[in-house]
Amino acid sequence: METIKIRDEFIKLGQAMKLAGLVDSGIEAKDVIQAGEVLVNGEVDTRRGKKLVAGDTFSYKGKTVKIEA
Repeated sequence: METIKIRDEFIKLGQAMKLAGLVDSGIEAKDVIQAGEVLVNGEVDTRRGKKLVAGDTFSYKGKTVKIEA
């Protein structure tokens, strides 16, 4: 499982996907999130602006990333 560190209280799902290198652009993130291809904490979430905090995980195409403070 990969991890990404955040300095702020939260990071939005679309931004986190770009930071983790799972997508190349915000448009790509929006498309795959709205298509239901991304899991947040094990469940489908279609909100690109979903706020992730330390301890949350998200998965896409078999890769899981954990948010750390």
